Amino acid sequence: MARRTRGFRFGDFQIDAVERVLSHKGEPLVLTAKAFDTLLVLVEQHGHVVGKQDLMDRVWPETHVDENNLAQNISALRRVLGSAAPGHEYIETVPRRGYRFDDDVIDLDEIVTPHRTRILPAQGDRFSPPKVHYARSGDVNIAYEVLGDGPRDLVFVMGWISHLDYFWTEPSFARFLRRLASFSRLILFDKRGTGLSDRVADLPTLEQRMDDVRAVLDAVGSKHASLCGVSEGGPMCALYAATYPERTDALIMIGTYARRLWTPDYPWAPTREQREHFLRTIANEWGGPVGVAERAPSRANDPDFREWWATYLRMGASPGAAERLTRMNSEVDVRHLLPTIRVPTLVIHRTGDLCLRVEEGRFVAQNIPGSKWVELPGVDHLPFVGDQDAVLDAIEEFLTGTDHATESADVLATVVAVTIDSPAGRENLERHHAHALREVELFRGKAFPDRDDVMLATFDGPARAVRCATAIRDYAQQLPLSVRIGIHTGECRVSEPRPSGASVERARTIAGVARPGEILASRTVRDLVSGSGLVFHSSGPHMEPAESADPPVFVVG
Repeated sequence: MARRTRGFRFGDFQIDAVERVLSHKGEPLVLTAKAFDTLLVLVEQHGHVVGKQDLMDRVWPETHVDENNLAQNISALRRVLGSAAPGHEYIETVPRRGYRFDDDVIDLDEIVTPHRTRILPAQGDRFSPPKVHYARSGDVNIAYEVLGDGPRDLVFVMGWISHLDYFWTEPSFARFLRRLASFSRLILFDKRGTGLSDRVADLPTLEQRMDDVRAVLDAVGSKHASLCGVSEGGPMCALYAATYPERTDALIMIGTYARRLWTPDYPWAPTREQREHFLRTIANEWGGPVGVAERAPSRANDPDFREWWATYLRMGASPGAAERLTRMNSEVDVRHLLPTIRVPTLVIHRTGDLCLRVEEGRFVAQNIPGSKWVELPGVDHLPFVGDQDAVLDAIEEFLTGTDHATESADVLATVVAVTIDSPAGRENLERHHAHALREVELFRGKAFPDRDDVMLATFDGPARAVRCATAIRDYAQQLPLSVRIGIHTGECRVSEPRPSGASVERARTIAGVARPGEILASRTVRDLVSGSGLVFHSSGPHMEPAESADPPVFVVG
């Protein structure tokens, strides 16, 4: 970082390096912590080119970050400086080399800036946003922060778009998070594709986001934690809690849902036409406060909040990423997994929520065994807007007054049943068996050989299970062998010598009605892999309706 100094002055701007404030004509300006660090390095080296890698190394020491994070900081600085002093380009891009701060700079050294307002007003006490760290999830870097030292770990998952640095620039949001950290070790992260985490070509599935939570928890040394999901963060946290009950102390969902599109048996969700209208709004109006009237109606006419929300969304995702994320969320349906959740669960919803109707929260609570339902007055969807203390009181009481131990040995798992239905020589059977075991291990599953012509495997993610099944089927066709494969996600007991439960039998049944060389999956599997790129087609007359209320679908590819 820059050398020890009181700060700098250029034009009508002044940097207080001690209080970490940029001001213009005595008025403090809002910058994220990393944007401020970027400006400090450039101003210290004014007149000289600072290479991109050198700049990233100094702003994010000992951390690998994507170059896009630096570009976002530069863009934010240009916007803030340009708004205060139009017509002057303070930060020059030097092609293929880096950036240069192009203005006369005075090193204040011993001069103390009279304005002591920080980036984040925090009720009179001194506060700096927590440091951003990165965890590796597969080949993607996930940005996270840790705050507080309470006796329990609490993972907070923001809905839709997130940006760690911009959390702290809105005082009401900062207060909400600091209150959570007062009774926990609070763990925050940006979902892949958004905020400070790596941008990705394809936005993630619920399964991949569940992997990201696990990677962050591993990075901070957390063996088990409570999860708190807001809005679309709720279904992901629910999937994690059902899949890893041994690592989940408790589950909290705020203003959440089980399905994002209307059906006759889930009539509270928006229709596909309504979602398409919102997608057009994103395409045409991104850069402004999109959706603020539904998410924070009590502050929708507050110019400062509108500007913060617009900036938060811009920093969190590009218009294309926001559109793809919204499309993915539109396909989410976790209704089938709710009854499999066996950890203490709290569901909070405001009665007049204009973004997600209260009936959706009631549905979630009613379908999770033993869950606690808290319905609060209010119209705001964002939990830190409106009466945030009522939300926080409910969370604190739930977490600090509940024994969260769980004895259940049942978990949510995706079961793959593979049946060889054509005569085959011993050599081909052994080759197929060995290959199938390798594929299961590659896709992080667990294999349970049943008979020579039958194999069961369990997976903690449905998309991995489908792709593994496809690889097993494709290899069998090369031998040649004919296999029938059935896949189902549900509650089961994963134990030696083989898994057991209704979900195992369901996978066997589906495999039994598959045609040679065919992979069939239950509707539950299809609903949980939205955004994965997997394609499903109706299975046709494989099963009589009386045999199953959850008919399978073809899995292609």
